[in-house]
Amino acid sequence: MRVLVTGGCGFIGSNFVRLMLRTHADWSIVNLDKLTYAGNPANLRDLESDPRYRFHRGDICDAEAVDAAIGDGVDAIVNFAAETHVDRSISDPEAFLRTDILGTHVLLEAVRRRRIARFLQVSTDEVYGHVAEGSSDERYPLAPRSPYAASKAGGDLQVLAYHVTYGTPALISRGSNTYGPYQYPEKLIPLFVTNLIDDQPVPVYGDGHQVRDWLHVDDHCRGIEHVLLYGEPGHAYNVGGGNGRTNLEITHRLLALLGKDPQRYVRHVEDRPGHDRRYALDTAKLRALGWRPQIDFELGLAETVTWYRDNEWWWRPIRSGEFAAYYRTQYASLRSEP
Repeated sequence: MRVLVTGGCGFIGSNFVRLMLRTHADWSIVNLDKLTYAGNPANLRDLESDPRYRFHRGDICDAEAVDAAIGDGVDAIVNFAAETHVDRSISDPEAFLRTDILGTHVLLEAVRRRRIARFLQVSTDEVYGHVAEGSSDERYPLAPRSPYAASKAGGDLQVLAYHVTYGTPALISRGSNTYGPYQYPEKLIPLFVTNLIDDQPVPVYGDGHQVRDWLHVDDHCRGIEHVLLYGEPGHAYNVGGGNGRTNLEITHRLLALLGKDPQRYVRHVEDRPGHDRRYALDTAKLRALGWRPQIDFELGLAETVTWYRDNEWWWRPIRSGEFAAYYRTQYASLRSEP
């Protein structure tokens, strides 16, 4: 099987590429990535000599770049390429519209033109918006509440429309909050872990009681693989960990794992505009196909903290570059010293 992975130098994409090549000896993967700030070739440096892996730099909004990456043909496209951080979507929504909506359109046209057998759109639980109680299954109405979530919902709707209109063999996976190695440190867990390693405070939005459903990146990647291999075109599948925790609970667990005093290191900052209070996914549809998360949350979180402690070579260059300017702007009111 020959697979084109878009956005394969990002967090989930790079873990997917590595896991699939480790799991499937007969697969080859072409990775198309624009290498924006969160696309890091170091995420896959261990695969540079693997003959089954090829990197192609390009933008999914560029039809010629997509066609060049497809080359003589692929059996499937898995689209991870996206602008993903809600905070950045609030300050620069246009970039999200371009990649998440126009880019998805370009890929769908390539699938149609090149007669590719499978297209999987990797999406998010945030398209459902705030879930006050219970959990959202795939029939739940889309009610995005941030520019990021709206752009992802727009991509999802294109996928479903192409299936109905053109018969495009397209599917959608919608994942919950994902954690693990190689996650760009603007996201909660790697941001807080790297701050605490450097003896810096952590910025908790509002009261910290926003609830997220946490999923280890390897379980997320296995869920995406399961949708790709066994899902029905024209359908969406939720991929959730079933580990609902408040942001404050996660914060205190990270403090405990790193031996830090909450009184000294927790800083409550002004809440994000339109911050969704709760997400929760019903994963019965994908579980019926045989998928289940395998990694215990407490164990996975502890192993993730250890990974960041042991791999400063990876995150220190990131935090000293573009990220530093972003952090100063985003958390201007946060004192740097605990």
